[in-house]
Amino acid sequence: MLFMVACSKDNPEPTPNPPTPTINAPGKATLKSPANNQACEELNSAGQVSFSWEASSDTKRYDLTITNLNTQGVSNQNNITATSTAVSLAKGVPYSWSVTSRNDGSQSSTSTTWQFYLAGDGEVNYAPFPATVISPIPGNVIEPTNDLITLSWSGVDPDQEPLTYTIELDTIDGLQGIAVIENTADTSTQLSLEADTIYYWRIISSDGTNSSTSIVYSFKTAQ
Repeated sequence: MLFMVACSKDNPEPTPNPPTPTINAPGKATLKSPANNQACEELNSAGQVSFSWEASSDTKRYDLTITNLNTQGVSNQNNITATSTAVSLAKGVPYSWSVTSRNDGSQSSTSTTWQFYLAGDGEVNYAPFPATVISPIPGNVIEPTNDLITLSWSGVDPDQEPLTYTIELDTIDGLQGIAVIENTADTSTQLSLEADTIYYWRIISSDGTNSSTSIVYSFKTAQ
């Protein structure tokens, strides 16, 4: 009787998959111009504002975000492969801007935010930038300290002139024109307010010649 035994080679080891390449998060772009907190009068030959920034690491493209500080309207210029671009903007308006760096994946990082005032024709004195709230953080519920709520803010004038502030506050919409403090050079104040109430407030900044008004902010006092 004949017995046959099949011989087989050992199974080959599977080929390992190549390692997935690491995609580094992009760095933050460093803004160059328009300069921060300054009046901008320089337009290119096409009547546009030139924005520029330094290249960031591990970045393939940039998104430029420009905000009209009077209306809070936002303009986006996306997928910029250079480190500068020109945009047509209305004159006599304060703006803020920032740059978001993006890589080949889904990662991104955003620069600091700068603001500038685009001067109108013949302007010699520029309106202050709308003030920015420091506290209370908008939308938060605030516990009073010694029965007082502290409001604080910051303001900048393109001409570097001293500013005074008027604070308007109400429980309806912040647009009732009820001033709780007027023409103060301080950037904070303390108020005794009702508990468990939503308040709306805004800041009017003046350099003695021109003025600007912030957007309306809100907060709620604790019970």
